Amino acid sequence: MRNFDENTITDAVLARIAGASDPRVRQISEALVRHLHAFVREVRPTQKEWEYGIDFLTRTGHMCDDKRQEFILLSDTLGVSMLVDAINHPVPEGATETTVLGPFFVQAAPERQVGDDISGGMEGDPLLVTGSVSAVDGRPLADAVVDVWHSDDNGYYDVQQLDKIGDLAMRARFRTNADGRFHFWSIKPAAYPIPHNGPVGEMLEAQGRHPWRPAHVHFMISAPGFEQLVTHVFVDGDKYLDSDVVFGVKDSLVREFVRYPAGRAADGRVTNTSHFHLNYDFGLKRIAAAKQE
Repeated sequence: MRNFDENTITDAVLARIAGASDPRVRQISEALVRHLHAFVREVRPTQKEWEYGIDFLTRTGHMCDDKRQEFILLSDTLGVSMLVDAINHPVPEGATETTVLGPFFVQAAPERQVGDDISGGMEGDPLLVTGSVSAVDGRPLADAVVDVWHSDDNGYYDVQQLDKIGDLAMRARFRTNADGRFHFWSIKPAAYPIPHNGPVGEMLEAQGRHPWRPAHVHFMISAPGFEQLVTHVFVDGDKYLDSDVVFGVKDSLVREFVRYPAGRAADGRVTNTSHFHLNYDFGLKRIAAAKQE
């Protein structure tokens, strides 16, 4: 087979793929070719535009290292990451909705005791976070692992400024108590821009989009027999809630960070300054294989 043209090339490529021994590889490859060829036929790129596209993807790869993953950033900003998340995490009633992991999760987060202050001495408005972890039927989950992390009040994460602060801060790993509850102190996070000094930033600018995410606290929660939950809780009233650059905001994940005056806080601690308080109760979805337990 030879002498392919605009009308015959797609079928020719599909015929070559038909011999793939793995059915899933064949399915994915065929769909990729069909949709990619349809895209090219729709936009009818010039040779110069095609070359720019290849260069864009090449530069995206060159931006990737152990501290930055530009392809995930590209997936996030095109809504692909949240689409994959939605496909893979249908949420039953009582379960907390999921959202993207984000680029600043650290596996080696320090384990802390419930009630600790994890701010690391960073400046900002004090924030008390209280919460619970339960099954969708409301049964408290004791000893669940709760990873938390967030930005400072300038929108920077600890890993972006280790040369200045010297150690991890505003992140920790807790375990829920017998009632499935946890709480900790930190500082109120701020909205921040995703890294936009690379190809993804160029794309956003060309599309007339900003690079900002609304302020939020990250949570990753796991317990035996339950699906791991990856989510955020967003600050109600943030001006970027309706234009989050990675499309991660869901109404159920927006909460008021309530300001309280100096005095006794919800955890019993007496403060001499005002503070914010976030409370959120998380519901975990049981793993299908464990439903009969």
